[in-house]
Amino acid sequence: MSEEQKTFSQQELLVPLEQYLQAGVHIGTHTCTKHMEKFVFRVRPDGLYILDIRKTDERLRIAGRFLSRFERNKILVVSTKQYGRQPVLKFAEIVGAIPVVGRFPPGMLTNPRLELYREPEIIILTDPRVDEQPLIEALKMGIPVVAFVSTDNKLIGIDLAIPGNNKGRKSIALLYWILARQILRERGELGLTDNLPIPVEQFETTTT
Repeated sequence: MSEEQKTFSQQELLVPLEQYLQAGVHIGTHTCTKHMEKFVFRVRPDGLYILDIRKTDERLRIAGRFLSRFERNKILVVSTKQYGRQPVLKFAEIVGAIPVVGRFPPGMLTNPRLELYREPEIIILTDPRVDEQPLIEALKMGIPVVAFVSTDNKLIGIDLAIPGNNKGRKSIALLYWILARQILRERGELGLTDNLPIPVEQFETTTT
């Protein structure tokens, strides 16, 4: 049993610890900003920062409760990176949010003359480093930001940070799957112990 497994109680987590670990949700990067130090569990001998799964799990619960209060079509969820495409699309389909994948059109949140202009009440970012344009526009418009953050992220402008591996295909899929399930549970559309009707694999971006 690994050091990570010895530390956590599976009964307290939204999914079994093994599922978090197999998806690599705890894997950070070789860089850690001052902002992210509080979310780090340990540093491996090779310099890789390991995130605290308990804090990831805790923030997923908080985010699910928070996001459930917003109207479906007022939630905008964004991923400009490839591995976030399918998770974002499936998440949006399940919770009723508006997805934006690939290139984020400049002015989408700030220019009412654009055909693609949107006025969300909340925005979810897959990786603030990559999703910089929507973060800037959300800040300018005073739109609250929820974001998945790894050890190389800064938290400037982020209202609710969810620590987790926002680089890996399986990790991003699992994070969005859990968050979607939590929102539906908080809305009362799922029982407190019910699962989503689709498996987490359907959230994964397929590789070619």
